[in-house]
Amino acid sequence: MQLVGILAFIVALLTSVMVHEFGHFITAKRYGMKVSEFFLGFGTRLWSFKRGETEFGIKAIPAGGYCRIEGMTPGDEMPEGEEGRAFYLASSARKLIVLGAGSFLHFVLAYFLLFTLFAGVGINQVLPTINSVIADTAASAAGFREGDEIISINGEKVSKWEDDLAKIRGSRGSELTIVVARNGEEITIIAAPRLTKIDDGSERYVLGIINSVGTKRISVTESVTRAGSLTWDFTSASAKALVQLPSKIPALWGQTFGNEARDENGPVGVVGIARVSGQAAANGELSIAQRAGTFILIVASLNVFVGLFNLLPILPLDGGHMAVAIADEVRAFFARLRGRPRPEPIDVKVLTPVTAVVFVILAALTLLLLIADIFNPISLNL
Repeated sequence: MQLVGILAFIVALLTSVMVHEFGHFITAKRYGMKVSEFFLGFGTRLWSFKRGETEFGIKAIPAGGYCRIEGMTPGDEMPEGEEGRAFYLASSARKLIVLGAGSFLHFVLAYFLLFTLFAGVGINQVLPTINSVIADTAASAAGFREGDEIISINGEKVSKWEDDLAKIRGSRGSELTIVVARNGEEITIIAAPRLTKIDDGSERYVLGIINSVGTKRISVTESVTRAGSLTWDFTSASAKALVQLPSKIPALWGQTFGNEARDENGPVGVVGIARVSGQAAANGELSIAQRAGTFILIVASLNVFVGLFNLLPILPLDGGHMAVAIADEVRAFFARLRGRPRPEPIDVKVLTPVTAVVFVILAALTLLLLIADIFNPISLNL
């Protein structure tokens, strides 16, 4: 099962990459730019077909994918008669949309996955089913039994146990009319919660029941808002992680080569995430729904992080190209103020040395994470 989880993660990762590239593809086509290739993988071409002016296909090294938009820089040659379709000639607004579309679809995909989790798979939550009744409590005196499903409290239908639990604790000892389902019948029970001292030293009104915990779907309406809220939480956490990343690299070096314990909240590479996915799939203590839910959370959070990472204003990331497009607009604005013509677009090839330095840094970090994930992997004890 662990291998299944790893393979499923690889498929999900490649799908996410191609969704990203599709964002560039569909917006570039929308604005009349020439898109000549759309491929999964790199290296030798294994299989392809051509539709219109674009060649689609698969290459030998499944390490990502790409969408080739012609005319990214002024020095790129364009087919005769199609010079006007070069990317660099587009307005800055259109450039920003095309460049940002890939990251945008990462967030859309994450939201869709989380919505599917809430509405289709379900999440772990406290259920209104009684797992056990504590002796010498209001519940045992009133006649509650293990397996009873609480349907309503004081005439109000039970829908979300956290809210109904508040009714019990806020009763201040008043009698509650509780309807339970037992062996296919509905039974009404009258019970008055008792003020009870809790392990932490506080006191609260309780019935004396322990509820079951299980996977349960939530309504479509609530799933819409819950998915949006969790997507935002993932985005905030990813932004915080990116800000903290430089400060965590020295510790990662020690964890990789100094036999130090790996920080569960530290950076992790693709191999590490794949390993965690495999752990989740192989955990016999989790139900199928719980395994699926864990996998969906992993893939959704990864998409949010990758989407945000790609927006960083450094070349060769999409955010770096977006920064160049914004710089073009700033230069044009000042040119207008001075009554001068619009300057020529910035040629990103001029920034090749900067791009090369960033690429080396990212490659070194990727290699460090790869070594750490292999020789000192993170284990989440799933």
